[in-house]
Order: sequence, then structure tokens, then C-alpha cells
Amino acid sequence: MGNRFVEKLRNFGILSPDDEAALAGATARPSKIAARKDLIREGDRPGPVFVMLEGWACRYKILPNGSRQVLAFLMPGDCCDLHIGLLAEMDHGIQTITPAVVATIARNEMDAIMDRHRAVAKAMYIAQLVDEGTMRSWITSMGRRTSVERVAHLMCELYIRARNIGLASDNQIALPLAQILLADSLGMTPVHLNRVLKELRQSGAMTLQRGSLLITDPKKLVHVAGFDENYLHRRLRTAA
Repeated sequence: MGNRFVEKLRNFGILSPDDEAALAGATARPSKIAARKDLIREGDRPGPVFVMLEGWACRYKILPNGSRQVLAFLMPGDCCDLHIGLLAEMDHGIQTITPAVVATIARNEMDAIMDRHRAVAKAMYIAQLVDEGTMRSWITSMGRRTSVERVAHLMCELYIRARNIGLASDNQIALPLAQILLADSLGMTPVHLNRVLKELRQSGAMTLQRGSLLITDPKKLVHVAGFDENYLHRRLRTAA
């Protein structure tokens, strides 16, 4: 298996062998992290750049009443918080969902790579812009999409992101997200989410069970979601 971080950045620019070697070297000593372990918590002083090489994680906030809002899902190849070191403390936490392999890149090392390798810097900035576009899409879902549209949209997004990194097969992906975690990302109760999933299953659009998402009718699911993948900017490299 290749380095998924390098593979992801290739989608956002043409990297030279030296560029790729620098990234591979910076992520060559990853750590294995158990599931449900915090990489960093809200209030902590920002540390190194975290790079997901294997496994899933999430960004989250805990409200004063103890409830949780999941802010983003992180997949293999994703990089966490390129510029958060400019702040005094973290305003959210990052936690593994599954067992994961995570590389940490010291801030000074990341800065040096971006100074010496302009193509890497450009690809990293584009990746961050895509993350921001995804966040805007989530905000739109929470504010304006119906419950069914919101769930369908998230399923489309997760499928496309997984497919882009080679984790999809025949309209199916492994989706290691418990319903309570999905509910926390969608602003729903687990009971309400279960009703929506049942409605989507009965419509023939998709089935979610046993850690697997099967999109049985892609056109129908896209229609229900009103999904347009342009915010994921997959075509940036080919358009460059």
C-alpha cells in the first residue's frame, strides 16, 4: 500500500520525486493508535500536524450539557490543522474512530517542507480549501436541508471521498461509523436517524448496515440529496 497522504496531494498538483520523498520522509515514523483515543483535545496547546495514514477519526466539540457535535470525518490521507499552531489553544478535539495509523509532523518540519517545496505548499493549501468547502456544505445541510436530504447528502459525500482514495467497490464502502456517531454529525437523535435510514432503505436508494454502506440506486440517492460534488474539487489537477 502506498502513502495515502502523498496520493491525496497528487490530486491537487503535480509533485516531483523530491516533493514526494519529502512527504514520505516526514510521515515515515507513524504511530498505531487505538480506537476512540483523543489525538488532541479542546483547550490543549496545538501540537504537530497529524496525518491519517490508515483508519478514521473525527473532529468534535462537547457542549456544556455533555452532548457532542461531530464537525468532520477524517479518512486515510487527510491532514489535520495545517495552521492551527498560530492559535494559543485548540477550539475542538480530534479523536480516532477506528484503530488508526497516524503520523505526526513537527511544525518546524512542516514549515520547512512547504518553504522548500512550493508544489507541496500549493497542494496543502488546496486540500485545506477543500476541507473548508466541506465544512460549508455541512453548515448548509444543518441549516437548510431536510433530515432525509441531510442524511442522503452525507452518504454521497462519504462515498465519493472513500472512492477517491480507493476504498470503494461496486457502489459499496466500509463505513465504520456507529449510528450514534452519525447522529452527532447530523444534528439528530439516533432514533430519528434510524427512521430516516429506514426511509432511504425502503425507497431503494441505499442500505447502511453492519459497518457497510451500499448505494443501491445512485441516481435516486443523488436526487434525494440534491448532491453536487463540486465542493470536493476532484477536477483541480486535470484542470490545471
